[in-house]
Amino acid sequence: MTRTVLTTGANSGIGLATVVEVARRGFRSIGSVRSEAKAEAVAKAAAEHEVEVETVLLDVTDAERCAEVVAEVGPLFGLVNNAGYGLTGAVEDVPDDEARAILDTMVMAPVRLARLALPAMREAGDGRIVNVSSIYGLTTTPLTGWYQASKHALEAITDALRMEVAGDGIKVVLIEPGGFRTGIWEEFERDIAKRGDSRFGGAYRRTEQLMRLSGPLMGDPQQCARVIAGAVASGRPRARYLVGYDAQAMALMDRLTPTLVKDTVTRLSLGL
Repeated sequence: MTRTVLTTGANSGIGLATVVEVARRGFRSIGSVRSEAKAEAVAKAAAEHEVEVETVLLDVTDAERCAEVVAEVGPLFGLVNNAGYGLTGAVEDVPDDEARAILDTMVMAPVRLARLALPAMREAGDGRIVNVSSIYGLTTTPLTGWYQASKHALEAITDALRMEVAGDGIKVVLIEPGGFRTGIWEEFERDIAKRGDSRFGGAYRRTEQLMRLSGPLMGDPQQCARVIAGAVASGRPRARYLVGYDAQAMALMDRLTPTLVKDTVTRLSLGL
Protein backbone atom coordinates (compact mmCIF):
# COMPACT_ATOMS: atom_id res chain seq x y z
CA MET A 1 0.00 0.00 0.00
CA THR A 2 1.25 3.49 -0.86
CA ARG A 3 2.34 5.38 2.25
CA THR A 4 0.74 8.77 2.92
CA VAL A 5 2.66 11.93 3.78
CA LEU A 6 0.94 15.16 4.83
CA THR A 7 2.87 18.43 4.45
CA THR A 8 1.46 21.63 5.94
CA GLY A 9 1.91 25.05 4.37
CA ALA A 10 2.21 23.51 0.91
CA ASN A 11 1.25 26.41 -1.35
CA SER A 12 4.68 28.02 -1.78
CA GLY A 13 8.38 27.92 -0.96
CA ILE A 14 9.72 24.92 0.91
CA GLY A 15 6.27 23.40 1.43
CA LEU A 16 5.40 23.43 -2.27
CA ALA A 17 8.77 22.00 -3.25
CA THR A 18 8.35 19.31 -0.59
CA VAL A 19 4.95 18.00 -1.70
CA VAL A 20 6.28 17.68 -5.24
CA GLU A 21 9.48 15.94 -4.12
CA VAL A 22 7.62 13.59 -1.79
CA ALA A 23 5.29 12.61 -4.63
CA ARG A 24 8.26 12.09 -6.94
CA ARG A 25 9.61 9.53 -4.46
CA GLY A 26 6.49 7.41 -4.69
CA PHE A 27 4.52 8.48 -1.64
CA ARG A 28 0.91 9.58 -1.60
CA SER A 29 1.61 13.27 -1.14
CA ILE A 30 -0.98 15.56 0.45
CA GLY A 31 -0.43 19.25 1.05
CA SER A 32 -2.44 21.48 3.33
CA VAL A 33 -3.39 24.97 2.11
CA ARG A 34 -5.64 27.70 3.44
CA SER A 35 -7.67 28.53 0.33
CA GLU A 36 -8.88 27.11 -2.99
CA ALA A 37 -6.64 29.59 -4.82
CA LYS A 38 -3.60 28.17 -3.05
CA ALA A 39 -4.78 24.65 -3.84
CA GLU A 40 -4.76 25.63 -7.52
CA ALA A 41 -1.12 26.75 -7.18
CA VAL A 42 -0.23 23.30 -5.83
CA ALA A 43 -2.13 21.56 -8.63
CA LYS A 44 -0.33 23.65 -11.23
CA ALA A 45 3.10 22.84 -9.78
CA ALA A 46 2.26 19.14 -9.58
CA ALA A 47 1.15 19.12 -13.22
CA GLU A 48 4.32 20.89 -14.32
CA HIS A 49 6.41 18.21 -12.59
CA GLU A 50 4.12 15.38 -13.77
CA VAL A 51 3.32 14.09 -10.28
CA GLU A 52 0.10 13.71 -8.32
CA VAL A 53 -0.39 15.85 -5.22
CA GLU A 54 -3.64 16.04 -3.25
CA THR A 55 -4.62 19.08 -1.22
CA VAL A 56 -6.73 19.66 1.88
CA LEU A 57 -7.99 22.96 3.26
CA LEU A 58 -6.54 23.55 6.69
CA ASP A 59 -5.74 26.38 9.04
CA VAL A 60 -3.30 24.65 11.38
CA THR A 61 -4.43 26.80 14.31
CA ASP A 62 -7.94 25.31 14.04
CA ALA A 63 -7.79 22.31 16.37
CA GLU A 64 -11.11 20.84 15.26
CA ARG A 65 -10.18 21.03 11.59
CA CYS A 66 -6.78 19.45 12.29
CA ALA A 67 -8.54 16.41 13.78
CA GLU A 68 -10.92 16.23 10.81
CA VAL A 69 -8.09 16.33 8.26
CA VAL A 70 -6.01 13.63 9.96
CA ALA A 71 -9.11 11.42 10.09
CA GLU A 72 -10.03 12.17 6.46
CA VAL A 73 -6.66 11.41 4.87
CA GLY A 74 -6.26 8.10 6.67
CA PRO A 75 -3.24 6.71 8.54
CA LEU A 76 -0.14 8.83 8.02
CA PHE A 77 3.30 7.40 7.48
CA GLY A 78 4.78 10.88 7.38
CA LEU A 79 3.90 14.31 8.74
CA VAL A 80 5.92 17.33 7.63
CA ASN A 81 5.15 20.34 9.82
CA ASN A 82 6.18 23.20 7.58
CA ALA A 83 3.39 25.81 7.94
CA GLY A 84 4.58 29.06 9.44
CA TYR A 85 5.51 32.67 8.87
CA GLY A 86 8.10 35.22 9.88
CA LEU A 87 7.70 37.88 12.53
CA THR A 88 10.05 40.84 12.72
CA GLY A 89 9.96 43.19 15.67
CA ALA A 90 11.99 44.12 18.71
CA VAL A 91 10.67 42.41 21.83
CA GLU A 92 9.03 45.60 23.10
CA ASP A 93 7.47 46.34 19.70
CA VAL A 94 5.52 43.06 19.50
CA PRO A 95 2.11 43.08 21.26
CA ASP A 96 0.69 40.06 23.04
CA ASP A 97 -1.68 39.08 20.22
CA GLU A 98 1.15 38.84 17.67
CA ALA A 99 3.29 36.82 20.09
CA ARG A 100 0.46 34.40 20.90
CA ALA A 101 -0.38 33.97 17.20
CA ILE A 102 3.12 32.94 16.17
CA LEU A 103 3.48 30.51 19.07
CA ASP A 104 0.09 29.01 18.19
CA THR A 105 1.10 28.52 14.55
CA MET A 106 4.73 27.50 14.99
CA VAL A 107 4.64 25.48 18.22
CA MET A 108 1.16 24.41 19.27
CA ALA A 109 -0.03 23.46 15.78
CA PRO A 110 2.87 21.13 14.88
CA VAL A 111 2.60 19.38 18.24
CA ARG A 112 -1.18 19.03 17.86
CA LEU A 113 -0.84 17.44 14.43
CA ALA A 114 1.89 15.12 15.67
CA ARG A 115 -0.30 14.06 18.58
CA LEU A 116 -3.13 13.27 16.16
CA ALA A 117 -0.87 11.30 13.81
CA LEU A 118 0.90 9.25 16.48
CA PRO A 119 -1.73 6.57 17.25
CA ALA A 120 -1.76 5.23 13.68
CA MET A 121 2.02 5.43 13.45
CA ARG A 122 2.36 3.56 16.71
CA GLU A 123 -0.04 0.87 15.53
CA ALA A 124 1.98 0.48 12.33
CA GLY A 125 5.26 0.44 14.25
CA ASP A 126 6.69 2.98 11.85
CA GLY A 127 6.37 6.64 10.91
CA ARG A 128 8.14 9.94 10.33
CA ILE A 129 7.42 13.30 11.93
CA VAL A 130 9.53 16.04 10.34
CA ASN A 131 9.42 19.49 11.94
CA VAL A 132 10.78 22.34 9.84
CA SER A 133 12.68 24.60 12.23
CA SER A 134 15.39 27.08 11.23
CA ILE A 135 18.97 28.01 11.95
CA TYR A 136 17.24 30.50 14.26
CA GLY A 137 16.18 27.54 16.37
CA LEU A 138 19.86 27.26 17.31
CA THR A 139 20.97 30.88 17.46
CA THR A 140 19.39 34.25 18.25
CA THR A 141 19.68 37.73 16.78
CA PRO A 142 17.96 41.03 17.63
CA LEU A 143 14.65 42.17 16.13
CA THR A 144 13.26 38.69 15.46
CA GLY A 145 13.10 37.40 19.02
CA TRP A 146 9.54 36.07 18.94
CA TYR A 147 10.12 34.20 15.68
CA GLN A 148 13.26 32.69 17.16
CA ALA A 149 11.47 31.91 20.42
CA SER A 150 8.97 29.83 18.47
CA LYS A 151 11.75 27.94 16.70
CA HIS A 152 13.71 27.36 19.92
CA ALA A 153 10.52 25.99 21.50
CA LEU A 154 9.89 23.74 18.49
CA GLU A 155 13.43 22.39 18.76
CA ALA A 156 13.02 21.57 22.46
CA ILE A 157 9.68 19.83 22.13
CA THR A 158 10.84 17.93 19.04
CA ASP A 159 13.86 16.62 20.94
CA ALA A 160 11.59 15.46 23.76
CA LEU A 161 9.12 13.80 21.38
CA ARG A 162 11.90 12.04 19.48
CA MET A 163 12.98 10.19 22.61
CA GLU A 164 9.43 9.51 23.79
CA VAL A 165 8.33 7.67 20.62
CA ALA A 166 11.60 6.07 19.48
CA GLY A 167 10.64 2.79 21.12
CA ASP A 168 7.55 2.61 18.90
CA GLY A 169 9.60 2.74 15.69
CA ILE A 170 8.66 6.37 14.97
CA LYS A 171 11.41 8.72 13.85
CA VAL A 172 11.18 12.44 14.69
CA VAL A 173 13.40 14.81 12.72
CA LEU A 174 14.33 18.49 12.80
CA ILE A 175 15.14 20.39 9.60
CA GLU A 176 17.15 23.58 10.21
CA PRO A 177 17.34 25.65 7.01
CA GLY A 178 19.30 28.82 6.51
CA GLY A 179 18.12 31.49 4.05
CA PHE A 180 15.95 30.24 1.20
CA ARG A 181 13.86 32.10 -1.34
CA THR A 182 10.43 31.96 0.28
CA GLY A 183 7.61 34.35 1.14
CA ILE A 184 9.07 34.91 4.60
CA TRP A 185 11.15 37.80 3.26
CA GLU A 186 8.07 39.69 2.04
CA GLU A 187 6.60 39.22 5.52
CA PHE A 188 9.78 40.76 6.90
CA GLU A 189 9.24 43.92 4.87
CA ARG A 190 5.57 44.16 5.89
CA ASP A 191 6.44 43.82 9.57
CA ILE A 192 9.00 46.62 9.40
CA ALA A 193 6.46 48.88 7.71
CA LYS A 194 3.94 48.46 10.52
CA ARG A 195 6.37 49.16 13.38
CA GLY A 196 5.81 52.88 12.79
CA ASP A 197 8.03 55.29 14.71
CA SER A 198 9.76 52.62 16.80
CA ARG A 199 12.99 53.63 18.49
CA PHE A 200 14.49 50.67 16.59
CA GLY A 201 13.68 52.20 13.19
CA GLY A 202 17.33 52.62 12.23
CA ALA A 203 18.12 49.03 13.15
CA TYR A 204 15.14 47.78 11.14
CA ARG A 205 16.37 49.68 8.08
CA ARG A 206 19.89 48.31 8.46
CA THR A 207 18.51 44.80 8.80
CA GLU A 208 16.44 45.27 5.66
CA GLN A 209 19.50 46.45 3.74
CA LEU A 210 21.46 43.40 4.86
CA MET A 211 18.58 41.14 3.81
CA ARG A 212 18.46 42.68 0.34
CA LEU A 213 22.20 42.22 -0.09
CA SER A 214 21.94 38.56 0.91
CA GLY A 215 19.00 37.88 -1.42
CA PRO A 216 21.05 36.61 -4.38
CA LEU A 217 22.84 34.16 -2.08
CA MET A 218 19.68 32.50 -0.77
CA GLY A 219 19.13 28.89 -1.70
CA ASP A 220 16.47 27.26 -3.84
CA PRO A 221 13.65 25.69 -1.75
CA GLN A 222 14.12 22.52 -3.79
CA GLN A 223 17.39 21.91 -1.96
CA CYS A 224 15.56 21.86 1.36
CA ALA A 225 12.73 19.76 -0.08
CA ARG A 226 15.20 17.06 -1.11
CA VAL A 227 16.52 16.88 2.45
CA ILE A 228 13.01 16.68 3.91
CA ALA A 229 11.88 13.98 1.48
CA GLY A 230 15.11 12.10 2.08
CA ALA A 231 14.46 12.12 5.83
CA VAL A 232 10.93 10.83 5.27
CA ALA A 233 12.16 8.04 3.00
CA SER A 234 15.20 7.04 5.08
CA GLY A 235 15.09 3.99 7.28
CA ARG A 236 17.45 5.69 9.71
CA PRO A 237 17.09 9.47 9.41
CA ARG A 238 19.30 11.75 11.47
CA ALA A 239 17.83 13.67 14.38
CA ARG A 240 18.54 17.02 12.69
CA TYR A 241 19.67 18.37 9.35
CA LEU A 242 21.31 21.77 8.88
CA VAL A 243 20.45 22.85 5.34
CA GLY A 244 22.48 25.46 3.51
CA TYR A 245 26.04 26.70 3.83
CA ASP A 246 24.86 29.79 5.69
CA ALA A 247 23.12 27.65 8.32
CA GLN A 248 26.24 25.56 8.83
CA ALA A 249 28.42 28.66 9.09
CA MET A 250 26.08 30.39 11.55
CA ALA A 251 25.86 27.30 13.74
CA LEU A 252 29.64 26.99 13.84
CA MET A 253 30.15 30.68 14.61
CA ASP A 254 27.54 30.56 17.36
CA ARG A 255 29.37 27.69 19.05
CA LEU A 256 32.84 29.20 18.73
CA THR A 257 32.25 32.92 19.28
CA PRO A 258 32.12 34.23 22.87
CA THR A 259 28.79 35.82 23.72
CA LEU A 260 30.33 39.24 24.47
CA VAL A 261 32.06 39.34 21.08
CA LYS A 262 28.97 38.18 19.22
CA ASP A 263 26.74 40.69 21.01
CA THR A 264 29.14 43.57 20.36
CA VAL A 265 29.58 42.85 16.66
CA THR A 266 25.83 42.43 16.17
CA ARG A 267 24.97 45.63 18.01
CA LEU A 268 27.52 47.65 16.09
CA SER A 269 26.29 46.21 12.78
CA LEU A 270 22.70 47.23 13.52
CA GLY A 271 23.41 50.46 15.37
CA LEU A 272 21.95 49.22 18.63
